[in-house]
Amino acid sequence: MTNDSAAPGAPSGIPLIPIIPTATKPAAAQGPASDDGLGSGDTFYEQVGGRATFERLVRTFYAGVAADPVLVAMYPEDDLEGAIQRLTGFLEQYWGGPTTYSQERGHPRLRMRHNPFKVNPDARDRWLSHMHAAVVSLALPPLQEATLWDYLERAAHAMVNTFDA
Repeated sequence: MTNDSAAPGAPSGIPLIPIIPTATKPAAAQGPASDDGLGSGDTFYEQVGGRATFERLVRTFYAGVAADPVLVAMYPEDDLEGAIQRLTGFLEQYWGGPTTYSQERGHPRLRMRHNPFKVNPDARDRWLSHMHAAVVSLALPPLQEATLWDYLERAAHAMVNTFDA
């Protein structure tokens, strides 16, 4: 997609890149969610409904992971709930919510944290399949769904660390 209706003086033909605003208000100052369960705030986190939306996304995703023999083998049996909390916290922070993830765990260092696991194209594709189902289950407006999915898809591709079967 190109910017054919660019502002005066701006070059035409430049691809449009969505800009996701970062948090501009402390959590206590955030406005209420709208009646449809989606917020109307300044950040993507607020726009999609805050923590409740990310909890639903991650819990739906991990329900799929728990039934996937390739992916579930990457998690200690007794720590699926821990993984749920870590991913929820990471996504909240990434999209402009609370910074609890970094306060508790430091810099995300996603590639380093995933390096001990064999993340090959099959594992990536399984991850994407379960995550896509979870994203669709949220029934977000098209722009928010596409924005979230674009990030998750790029992140999954970046985590591949082997091409061994």
